[in-house]
Amino acid sequence: MRATPIGNVVRYLLVDRVTFLLLPWAWAAFGFVLDVVILQLTPAGHSDRRWVGGLAAAFLVVFVLGVQSVANALPFALSIGVSRRTYFLGVTSLALALAVCFGLVVTAGQGVESATGGWGMHMAYFRVPYLLDGPWYRSWLTAATLFVLLFVYGMWYGLIHRRSGLPGTMVFGAAQLGVLALAAVIVTGLHGWNRVGHFCTALTAVGLTGILAAAVAVMLAGGFATLRRLTV
Repeated sequence: MRATPIGNVVRYLLVDRVTFLLLPWAWAAFGFVLDVVILQLTPAGHSDRRWVGGLAAAFLVVFVLGVQSVANALPFALSIGVSRRTYFLGVTSLALALAVCFGLVVTAGQGVESATGGWGMHMAYFRVPYLLDGPWYRSWLTAATLFVLLFVYGMWYGLIHRRSGLPGTMVFGAAQLGVLALAAVIVTGLHGWNRVGHFCTALTAVGLTGILAAAVAVMLAGGFATLRRLTV
């Protein structure tokens, strides 16, 4: 069967298999081992679950994968005639495929975690409070959606850097930090952090995954608009 142009982009990106196929799992394994060591050295307490944050390392690497997908691979692809639209669809397809696999691994990890009593030490590595702590199908969808979100977010950063260089990237990041800081000042001035907490809890109950998916759509639109105006 002849490969499609989008499939060729995916194959082109997977020439760097170490980065896209091994790096996230390597960091997830590193975070797991680190959390085990930390829990072994700290008192158990009286909680049924000992929450840890090692899985965040894998998600941070996903952001780097998004940056990598345009930082090094994009110029050569465009120079050999790959269209911007085809390249964007290829990168997005790869992100979706990796995200589905990542979600399945998280779901399987949660099953093993439950069966072993939290790896024999009540450790909740694959279960993240309010985020990955629901039924298996919800955890799978949320983990996969969050994977795509961070990948696309990193890709957008990479495109901004290619188009505007370091100054543009710093302005892009500073603008987002400024919005968050302004929101924090307003909430603090209104003494509204308790309401924010209740709101976040309500979001978790009614459809956090859907909100993350909407954020993915916004970032995809922003990333594609940036790519169309990119001169390589």
